[in-house]
Amino acid sequence: MLSVPRRYLSERYLVRERGKETYQPICPAELDCHKACVRYPRNGLHRWIGGHGYPPVFRREREQSCPSRRTLHRIYFQYLCGEEFFCHALPFDRSSMTRWRSRMGEERIVALLQESLSLAVKTGAMKPSDTRQVIVDTTVQPKNVMFPTDAKLIHRARERLVRLARKTGLNLRQSYVRVGKLALIKHQRYAHAKQFKRANKALRRLKTYLGRTIRDISRQVAGDAELDALFKWPLYQAATVLEQRQRQRGRKIYSLHAHEVECIGKGKAHMPYEFGVKVSVATTLKRSKGGQFALHAKALPGNPYDGHTLASVIPDMEETIGNEIGRILADAGYRGHNAPQSHRFRVFTSGQKRRVTSAIKRQMRRRSAVEPVIGHIKAEHRMGRNYLAGQQGDAVNAILAAAGYNFSLLLRWLKGFLSLLIALLQLRPNSVAA
Repeated sequence: MLSVPRRYLSERYLVRERGKETYQPICPAELDCHKACVRYPRNGLHRWIGGHGYPPVFRREREQSCPSRRTLHRIYFQYLCGEEFFCHALPFDRSSMTRWRSRMGEERIVALLQESLSLAVKTGAMKPSDTRQVIVDTTVQPKNVMFPTDAKLIHRARERLVRLARKTGLNLRQSYVRVGKLALIKHQRYAHAKQFKRANKALRRLKTYLGRTIRDISRQVAGDAELDALFKWPLYQAATVLEQRQRQRGRKIYSLHAHEVECIGKGKAHMPYEFGVKVSVATTLKRSKGGQFALHAKALPGNPYDGHTLASVIPDMEETIGNEIGRILADAGYRGHNAPQSHRFRVFTSGQKRRVTSAIKRQMRRRSAVEPVIGHIKAEHRMGRNYLAGQQGDAVNAILAAAGYNFSLLLRWLKGFLSLLIALLQLRPNSVAA
C-alpha cells in the first residue's frame, strides 16, 4: 500500500487527506461539477477525468478498443488517478462513463480544455499574450456511421422495423429477409459494374419491400396507443428514407441510429462529402514555446456558413481563454461574417484589401498554421471519427480532442525539460572532476 498522500494534479480538489477520501472543492465556479461526481464517491473526479483524458492524448487510429481498458497497462497513470493497488480490472464500466458525460455536458467538459491552457501558462510553454491573436477555421468531425446510400438505408430501415415487430409480437404478412438481402446484393453488384438500369430496378424492388412493411405495420398498430407510440419514430424514419430524393431541400436522414448526422462538402477531391458535424477550431497565431496550442473547439450543428459562426464562437472563445481577442485571422470562407460589433473590425480574411497593413499581411502568411493542428487533432486525438452518441457526444468529443492535443504538447514540453535535467546531472560529476 502506498503511503504517499495523493492530491489531484490541478490542485482544485483534495482527493485524499489524513487517510480519508474527501471531495473538497476549492474553486466555487466548479461546485456543480463536484456535485455531479459526488454520487459515486469511490470513483472520484480524478478517475473520471483520467478515463476521458487519457484516450484523446495517447490514442492512435489503430486502437479501437475501449479507452478505459488501455489504462490497465499504465502503472503511473493508475497512480495519478488515485489507485492504491495495481488494478487488473476496469475501475468503471463504459456505460458509467456515458452517464457521467451526460451529467457533465459541454459547459463543464470545457474545464479540461481550460486546464490544459492553464498548465501551459504555468509551465512556461505558452504566454498569456499569445492568446490575443488567433486563427479560426472549420473542419468536419465524421460520425461512426457507414457511408449512406439509398439501398443501404432502405434495407436497414426494413430490417429495424421487422426486428421491432418480432419483438412486440406482430405477425407480418412477409418479412422480406431473404429476398431483401438478395436485392441489396444485386444492386451493389450492378452499380459496381455501372449497369445502372438494372441497379435502379433492384432499388425499386427494395423500396417496394419497405413500403409494404410500413403499410402492414401501420394497419396493425392502428388503435393501439402503446404500439403506436413504440412504432412512431421507426415508422417516421422509414417513411422519410423512402420518400427522400437526391437533390431535395431541407434535412435528410443519413443514418438511422444517428439521425443528427449531416452531409458536409468541403471541396476535397479525395473526399467530396463527409458525414458528421461541422467543428470550429481556433489556435494561436504565434507558435508558443511548447507548440501550436488549440484554444477553442466547438461543434456547430446545422452546417452553418463559416462566416455566420463567429457570433457564437468569439464570445465562447474569450470565456474559455479568459482573455480579450485583439485579432482574428480566417480564410476566405469567413467573408461576410457576423462577428459581434466589438470585434467587427478585428477579423481579417484571406484576400481582404481594406484595412490590411503590411504587418497584417505578414501575419496572414501564418493563417494556414491552423491546418496541421486540425490534422493532428483528427488523426491522433479522436476527432477523425466520433463514437459518442447524439449531439452532446459531438460537442463533448470535439472538446476532448482539443484538450488531448494540448496535453500531448505539454507532455512533450515536460519531457524536454526532464531530458535537459538528466543531461545536466550527468555532466555535473565530469565538471567537478575536471
